[in-house]
Formats: sequence, C-alpha cells, structure tokens
Amino acid sequence: MFPYPEQYRIATPPVTTAFMVFWALTSHAIFADASPFALYPLMMLFPLVIATHVYLIWHAQGMTRLDQCFYALVHVPLAFVVWTFTIMHVNGNAFS
Repeated sequence: MFPYPEQYRIATPPVTTAFMVFWALTSHAIFADASPFALYPLMMLFPLVIATHVYLIWHAQGMTRLDQCFYALVHVPLAFVVWTFTIMHVNGNAFS
C-alpha cells in the first residue's frame, strides 16, 4: 500500500514529537492557561513516543535492533525535554 513502509515507521517518533510542539502552540493560542483539553493529549504523547520506540526495537532484525536502540537512546531524552517545555508552555501562568 505505501511505497516505503519502513521509512514511515522510523519517522513516527519524531513526527509525534513535532506534533507535540504543534499541539502546544495551537492549543495555547486557543484555550486558557492549563486547559485540560490542551494538557491531556500532551500527557499521552510522550508515552506514545516511548511505545513507538519499543515497537521499532521489537520488530527490528539483527544489527538494526542495536541501531534502533541507539535511535531511542538519542531521541527519548530529547523528546522528554520537548515534552516538558510544551507542558510548561500550555500551563502558561497557571502555577504562579
């Protein structure tokens, strides 16, 4: 069905991280500070990034499994930092 299904699978975690940023910017512009409608999807997106990395590691074969582990080792901490700052952005001045 897709011309390059492996490339789409590999691109899923960074696309999810980019969607985190997009969601934080648009939802903060639309909703009030600390809106549950804006926060709850963000709370689900970081575990989704981890789950997709586990899926990629689980379905890789041979040496590519080690490559997927390094990919996850680099991307998950970066995604955590992005996730933290998107939550802070959506909260706005709600904590002060």
